Amino acid sequence: MKSTLKTFALIGLLGLSSLASALEIQAYSPQAFAALQVANQPVALHFHADWCSTCKAQEKIFKGWKGDASVPGTLLIVNYDQERVLRREMKVRMQSTVVSFKGTQEKARVAGDTDPQVLKGVLEAAR
Repeated sequence: MKSTLKTFALIGLLGLSSLASALEIQAYSPQAFAALQVANQPVALHFHADWCSTCKAQEKIFKGWKGDASVPGTLLIVNYDQERVLRREMKVRMQSTVVSFKGTQEKARVAGDTDPQVLKGVLEAAR
């Protein structure tokens, strides 16, 4: 009985660890971004505008990967119209830009692309 409980506990922990590495999607906040960078976790910023058709196409692709363990890290959705200072600091010149980081180091960047393989590549670059 004890070994059965231990086995179930181990299976549960393995399941949780795979969920922990699955793609998470959250709204951007400076605190969340900083915490992920300090923890040296893969994180990407999606500079999204509600009026942008390319952003909407990207969003649909990203949402399809939510919780997918084959896609790493956290995707923070940045409001392109409101985060002007962040855009300037990161030299983001257009909505639909995705920038990935491992810790504080930028790993990849793409703008205006809706190819799932390209978008996945940007996220994977931060592993």
